[in-house]
Amino acid sequence: MIAVPLLDLGPQNRALEAQFEIAFREVLRSNMFIMGPRLEAFEKDCATFLGVKHALGVSSGTDALLLALMALGIGEGDEVLIPSFTFFATAGSVARLGASPVWVDVDPHHFNIDLADAARKVGPRTRAIMPVHLFGQSCDLDALQGFASAHNLKVIEDAAQSMGARWKGRSTMSSGDFGATSFFPSKNLGGMGDSGLVTTSDDALAERARMLRVHGMQPKYYHREIGANFRMDPLQAALLHLKLPHLPGFNCSRAGNANFYHAALKGRAGIVENRPGADKAAKILLPVDFSGQGIWNQFTLRVPHGRRDALKAFLTARKIGCEIYYPIPLHRQECFAGKSYRGADSAKVSESLATEVLSIPIFPELGSEQRQWVADSLADFAAGKTE
Repeated sequence: MIAVPLLDLGPQNRALEAQFEIAFREVLRSNMFIMGPRLEAFEKDCATFLGVKHALGVSSGTDALLLALMALGIGEGDEVLIPSFTFFATAGSVARLGASPVWVDVDPHHFNIDLADAARKVGPRTRAIMPVHLFGQSCDLDALQGFASAHNLKVIEDAAQSMGARWKGRSTMSSGDFGATSFFPSKNLGGMGDSGLVTTSDDALAERARMLRVHGMQPKYYHREIGANFRMDPLQAALLHLKLPHLPGFNCSRAGNANFYHAALKGRAGIVENRPGADKAAKILLPVDFSGQGIWNQFTLRVPHGRRDALKAFLTARKIGCEIYYPIPLHRQECFAGKSYRGADSAKVSESLATEVLSIPIFPELGSEQRQWVADSLADFAAGKTE
């Protein structure tokens, strides 16, 4: 039996440890711990990497979403279309500003927002759509832009799990009014704590976001608006800057692991790809990169017929890390109970996925024996083995 963690940050960070220590000493000796040239250099290279004019380092992925919403003036009385199947921050950032999330269902095959359902839920107060490029796979950016134009909506791309993913060569975070991502340690580009990034190619929006990032201050001690403290620490920027050139390699390794799973499990009884028309009797459905340019932040299985928890217990007994992302759709969260947010009655795919999904190890440093053990274990479960 081989132990396989869901994620192991050690190998990746140890490989860069000497460079991290040098960067830390440089920041320490500079005595510049807020904003400054290290942050600006990181922002510039992020903008180049993503193909946008402006990138702003911020304090977290959640704050990236908040800042984007604030810069667009979204607040009390406004509605924002969001997928109900995603991490809480997407909905929480909307609700914190007094706006109302509108629960939109997701596609059962790629897990991203269902634009047909979104179209049914556009109302007179709807001002924006916040698609999430979930698990490292880009939404259809062409369809998204067309939808937003047709309904005169602002677009905030929540790319917390997909920095570097592309659609027909265009990066996530480059097509909306704003893009937002997270550098939480578990992300493909993970920091040493919380931090995030906001992107835009609109000069006026970038200027407004920069002002709001520092309490709405411009110039110093003169506050034009009520903003917040959304700054990224220079130390985080310096460490992330060292990792940024390695991101394509990290993503390539994740894709290699995903390709291995598909090859190792192809033709195994009870296991099929999660495509339209897939065998409804299948016991495990493998995720598919429909864009061909995803970054595999997660490798998320669907386990139908009420057997997800059994697979989780089976893998855990075999010392294989796994996790449920996400066990409760957003419209069912306790904190939103009693709210008059629209869309909860028709987010049926989101509710089904919450009972079916299970993510398995996909991190770049996954060893050949480890991933073989994972694949063999999935095949065993699908074949009915219980030990």
